[in-house]
Amino acid sequence: MKQMDDLEALLGETGELEEVRAMAAKKILAADIRHMMDQRGISKTQLAKSMHTARPVVDRLLDPGNTSVTLRTLAKAAAVLGGQLRVEV
Repeated sequence: MKQMDDLEALLGETGELEEVRAMAAKKILAADIRHMMDQRGISKTQLAKSMHTARPVVDRLLDPGNTSVTLRTLAKAAAVLGGQLRVEV
């Protein structure tokens, strides 16, 4: 646990902690959305149509390295897939 504390302290000192946390959260979200799509047999194109958006928006949503996805997009995807977006601060 000390190593984790040291890592968090280092990332905090360098100003990278929030970026790392955002990237980790996005990877989890992208994996969860992809899993829900696979369970329901929904393609990227079908998801985009159901969300009334363009396919590149879904590509960004599923890109674990792209943290610039909006809450609105996440909420729409969750709703279409039968889920619900929850945000905690």
